[in-house]
Amino acid sequence: MAADLVPEVRAALRAAADPERGRGMQAYLKTEEPCLGVRLPDVRRIVRAAAAAHPPDVERAAGALWREATVREERHAAIALTGLPVARDALELLPLYEEMITTGAWWDLVDGVQPRVRDLLLAHPAQLRPVLQSWARDPDRWLRRSAVIAQLGAKERTDTALLAEVIEVNAADPEFFVRKAIGWALREHTKTDPDWVRRFLAEHELSPLSRREAAKHLG
Repeated sequence: MAADLVPEVRAALRAAADPERGRGMQAYLKTEEPCLGVRLPDVRRIVRAAAAAHPPDVERAAGALWREATVREERHAAIALTGLPVARDALELLPLYEEMITTGAWWDLVDGVQPRVRDLLLAHPAQLRPVLQSWARDPDRWLRRSAVIAQLGAKERTDTALLAEVIEVNAADPEFFVRKAIGWALREHTKTDPDWVRRFLAEHELSPLSRREAAKHLG
C-alpha cells in the first residue's frame, strides 16, 4: 500500500545518497530542487524492491511521491512507479502524467514521462490521439514538447500522420525545447523510415536547430 511503500522509497533513496554527486546533478539539471545523488538505475531498483514488498496502488503512491517531493529523486521514483508492469497501459494514469509534465516543467522529468505516454498511445490510440493533438496546441511548452516526442521508440508502429501534425503546428515555435524535440522525433524516426524523414524535411520549413538535429543520421 502507498502508506508503506512511500516512506520505504524515501528512506532507501536517502540511504543511497551521494552528496557530492547530488551537487553535480543539481548543477547539471539547473534546478533549485535538491538532489540526493542517486543514479536513475538505482532509483528504479529501489522502487522495484519497495513495490515487491508492498504491492502499490500506483496512482496513489506515485501521486504522493510526486506532490510531496522534497528532492529530485522522489519525482523520478514517482515516474518509475508508473513504469511497473501493474501500471502498464493504465489509461486512468493519464491525468497524473499530464500533471507530472506541467508541474515538473523541466526536460528530465518531462522526458521521463514520455515512454508512459507512448505506451498509452499504442494501447489506446483512439483515446490518446486527440489528447496529443490538443497538447501540441497547448500554451504549455512542456505539453507541446511531450506531444512531439510522444512516439519515440514506437518504431514501425509510429503514427506518421500524427507525428507530422504535431510537428507542423509547432514548426515555427521559438521555444528551444520544442525545436529540439522536433529534431529528436524526426531523428528517431530515421531509424525506422529514413525516406519518410527525408520527404518531410524537403516539404517543410523548420528551424535550423530542428533541421540540424533531424538530419544527423541521414548522411
